[in-house]
Amino acid sequence: MANLSACAPPSRSHFVSALRLQESFLADLEKRALVWLADRAPDRVNSDHLTALGFTSQCIAGVCYVVARHHPYALLAGIVCLALNWLGDSLDGTLARVRNRQRPRYGFYVDHVTDTFAAFFLMGGMALSGYVHPVIAVGMLIAFLMLSIESYLAAHTLGRFRLSHWKLGPTEIRLLLVVGNLALLRYPSVTVFGKTMLLFDLGGSIAIAGMSLMLIFSALRHGAELYREERLP
Repeated sequence: MANLSACAPPSRSHFVSALRLQESFLADLEKRALVWLADRAPDRVNSDHLTALGFTSQCIAGVCYVVARHHPYALLAGIVCLALNWLGDSLDGTLARVRNRQRPRYGFYVDHVTDTFAAFFLMGGMALSGYVHPVIAVGMLIAFLMLSIESYLAAHTLGRFRLSHWKLGPTEIRLLLVVGNLALLRYPSVTVFGKTMLLFDLGGSIAIAGMSLMLIFSALRHGAELYREERLP
């Protein structure tokens, strides 16, 4: 009789968290700030509350872009939402580590599945805002999701989860959005090489190109690394 145990999935108790790699411009400063906040967070606040705050805030930021189509100053409310999103999305894991209340599988899954839904709401709001062409907004969403998938695959196969690429991480992206929102109030359109285009169309096109290059570079590097590690005789 065949040994069925060989086909059984590995014990969940043997789950090993991937090494987190955060090498963005603001990583060191952000880490110190988050630990400071975690040390002073009220006992009644836990990581799930912060994850919910981050998710809800990013979704509302998408709504702010829709409202800004008719009321431009909703872009300022969007900045507040992005700040709350940073607080919730960045502090939830730090709080769990500081309090030694980590749930590696649950935390990884919930954090990133909520990021996926929140990205859909944010880019969907942009697509309906009138400040960016819907095709550009959808392109940014696709590029973000593809880059995320590559990171998750690398975490599973290589044991390294990269939170930043080329010194840019989620915090830097939020700051760029904040600057973009402020700029939209005064310069919704720009002229490039004699052609007038929406400011966020320009920024979005650069973002798509950048994420695409990051994806290709990471996929080639990780694919080559895995090939070397599992070279056939």
